[in-house]
Amino acid sequence: MELRGVEELMEMLYACRSERALRTAALLRRSRPADKELQVAGLMRDSGRLLGPSEEAEQADRAAAAVRPLLGDRVARLVRHHGMARGPYADDDLLSLRAADEEGRTAGFDAGVLEDWRTVLELVAARHAGPGRAADGAS
Repeated sequence: MELRGVEELMEMLYACRSERALRTAALLRRSRPADKELQVAGLMRDSGRLLGPSEEAEQADRAAAAVRPLLGDRVARLVRHHGMARGPYADDDLLSLRAADEEGRTAGFDAGVLEDWRTVLELVAARHAGPGRAADGAS
C-alpha cells in the first residue's frame, strides 16, 4: 500500500485512534519544535497494525513503505526503526522518538486531536512532493 495523499494518511490515522501516538507527537513538538518530520514519525507509531496482521517488524516495514513516497525517507526510516533505540540504527532522532514514545505511555495530559496535525502533515508532504506531484496526491 502506498499512501497517495494527506487525506488517505488522515483516514489511516483516524482508523488507528491512538492517544499514545498523539501524546508522543505532542511531546516531540515540545522537545523538538522545529523538527516536523520527527513529530510526524511519532504520530505514525501505530499505523503499521492497520496494514495487515503480522509481526511487529513486518508492520513497521509496511508502514515505512506506505509513508515513504508521501513523507520522505527520513520519516520512513524513523517509522521503520522507532522501536530500535539501540544497536546499528540508534541515533539521536531514534533516541528522542523512543523517549517520547515511552513518556507518552504514561503521560497524563491532553494531547489535542488528530485534526490538529493536518497542517504539519501537509507541510511535510509538500516538502517531499516530487515534480509534477502535488502533496495531496493530485497530479
